[in-house]
Amino acid sequence: MDYITINSIKVPIEGEKNVLSLIRKAGIDIPTFCYHSELSIYGACRMCVVEDDRGKIFAACSETPRAGMVIYTNTKKVQQYRKLIIELLLSSHCRDCTTCQKNGMCTLQSLAYKVGVHAVRFLNNKKEEKIDMSSPSIVRDPNKCILCGDCVRTCDEIQGLGVIDFAFRGSKMKVQPAFDKPLAETDCVGCGQCAVVCPTAAISIRTNVTDIWDAIEDSSIRVVAQIAPAVRVAVGDNFGIPKGENCFGKLVSALRIMGFDMVFDTSFGADLTVMEESKEFAARLASDEKLPLFTSCCPGWVKYCEEKYPEFADNLSTCRSPQGMFSAVIKDYFAEKDKEDGKRTMVVSIMPCTAKKGEILRPDNFTDGRQDTDYVITTTEVVRMIKQMGLQFTELENESADAPFSVASGAGKIFGTTGGVTEAVLRRLAEDKSYNTIREISYTGVRGFEGTKEATIELDGREVKIAVVHGLANAGRLLDRIRSGEASYDFVEVMACRRGCIMGGGQPSGAGPRTRRSRMEGMYNADASSNVRFSEENPAVRQLYDHFLAGKEHRLLHRNL
Repeated sequence: MDYITINSIKVPIEGEKNVLSLIRKAGIDIPTFCYHSELSIYGACRMCVVEDDRGKIFAACSETPRAGMVIYTNTKKVQQYRKLIIELLLSSHCRDCTTCQKNGMCTLQSLAYKVGVHAVRFLNNKKEEKIDMSSPSIVRDPNKCILCGDCVRTCDEIQGLGVIDFAFRGSKMKVQPAFDKPLAETDCVGCGQCAVVCPTAAISIRTNVTDIWDAIEDSSIRVVAQIAPAVRVAVGDNFGIPKGENCFGKLVSALRIMGFDMVFDTSFGADLTVMEESKEFAARLASDEKLPLFTSCCPGWVKYCEEKYPEFADNLSTCRSPQGMFSAVIKDYFAEKDKEDGKRTMVVSIMPCTAKKGEILRPDNFTDGRQDTDYVITTTEVVRMIKQMGLQFTELENESADAPFSVASGAGKIFGTTGGVTEAVLRRLAEDKSYNTIREISYTGVRGFEGTKEATIELDGREVKIAVVHGLANAGRLLDRIRSGEASYDFVEVMACRRGCIMGGGQPSGAGPRTRRSRMEGMYNADASSNVRFSEENPAVRQLYDHFLAGKEHRLLHRNL
């Protein structure tokens, strides 16, 4: 076996593509800005430089390992090199760290401390740029950009959009949309994946935390929260709780202490989505029209389809997302009580997704001209609220969601991971409602992290072809195959974010492979521990359909097309 020597330690080469991977395999953490294992090698930031036995300095991320190499990761020369890079970056960077949204979580800030930068010797001669607040989902602050290119490659390679890119050269180089247009005037779908990889606050989540605190203080407002399935397996990341652990009960408790009047589980809304989407799918199969049926739960995907592949817009399900359905039901449910109490109900959705902030503003998601979801805050925003409140999250007791929507099926809970919507719909359409059916569906190929998954099942004597895809670049390739006739499906689930909502743009960042896997397992564990596994067997859902929802299904649960 071939080896390289790193700081006098022999490390075997076992198919690694670059020296950086071997350094990390040796248990050594060296700084990086522009390196992400799922993106192309860029090698621009030079923070991962190392020195060989001949005194040569090179970037470890872009160097192919060769047998016999001798490498040192922390020589005096390397230390001085990294320190100079950080100083130069800081010299052209907005340094209002104490008021920055990423204060305490900023990679540039932490690396400046790590390499020992205590002063910046260079003046900042850059002109202050205007902050782009046009998007309801994310904020772009050019003054904090360090030109690492992470957002550019993510938008192009993972999402296939290419909304932002490098412009100009040398000291005038910038990262911006074409012609420096506001994000709201581009093809941006608001997925927030650029914010996830940004090491500073050059791209960040547009926050609504202050608005929520104001509403809680207003006695004339009934503030109702709904918590998306994927939030429960990520909110604990910032409190030292094991990755992927289900923290739904603790989050319910925290929200009540904060002052929320009622707290519900969006998984109940997912059960409603299963009921309506499975009914729509069965109808389309029977008529053999508008197939394949594309899921409509992901707003980033819906916008992408409408703008990039408008010929498939009629194939999108008419169902609202779980958030949209549930908010419409909540607003209608409390309408009479609002009149009696002299209050108004405000619905706050806690989501793993930044695109949800844009979805709530779409007129086709309104009911009788009314905006049903008032605000969306992400997992990272609710973490900030918990810390502002001074709550010891790990010490909170588990509490359950409020009645009358307190029961959610396991099928609704797995919406947070790629393949979950498909699996839930298949459970609904299956004639046999036994445990064996659940196991058989889970083995059809809809689970897992592959970019595109395919499965074939039999429904009512008909062979049904299914595709599950996540990441918009993968979705684009799939749509191209369908358009050319190379592929044919009956049902297609699409999530804009790689691996689904568990890795949404509003989730805590810095999640590696083990965290992703733990979050996915956490979703399936939540399903397995549920008393109800099928959406149609949820007693609260049956009660709703039999009484309150009767005759209102289309008005409250479907998009107003």
